[in-house]
Formats: sequence, C-alpha cells, structure tokens
Amino acid sequence: MPSIPPGARQRCNLCQVEIQGMVGGKDLVHFSQGAPGTRAKLWARVCQYLRSPEQCSQCLNQDPTLRGEVTSNDYYAEAPILDVAASLGLPAEPDPLG
Repeated sequence: MPSIPPGARQRCNLCQVEIQGMVGGKDLVHFSQGAPGTRAKLWARVCQYLRSPEQCSQCLNQDPTLRGEVTSNDYYAEAPILDVAASLGLPAEPDPLG
C-alpha cells in the first residue's frame, strides 16, 4: 500500500484506526483510545495478528518500510501482579511461578 500524503488521513477498514500522513514519512496513528502512536505500535498491537491473505490485503500497515522498527515499548506491557491476599490481610501464598 502506498504511503499516505502529508496532512491526509486514511481509515483502516479492518481495525478502524486512522493513519495521518506526516512530512518525513513518520505517520501518526490515531487509536480509538489513548494517545496517538506510530505504525510500529499499531503493528505490534494489532496488525501482526491478521490471519488470512484477504485481511492482509485490506490492512494499511503491511509495508515494513513504512512502519519502521518495532521495539519492546510498542507492545502492550505485562499486567502487574496483584497481591490480593495481602490487601485483605490474609497470609500470602507462595508464587506459583517461582
């Protein structure tokens, strides 16, 4: 899929995000919730999970040269471990994961 001209926006038919073309090619992704992000963040959280060639052909974010390098910060963070027992004043149980 070709790049989006600076100032223009395109909506993805699959995930409904809007990608705004920016000068220099660092497009801005407008998610339905939260702050805008990058194409790399969109890939890490959504696009990589597409299954069929039909889905991939509809995705606006399949060109690796447009999305750039995906870093560990682009993925969702692990949820924190909550010690519910301690908050209720109960004795803590041993961590089952070691």
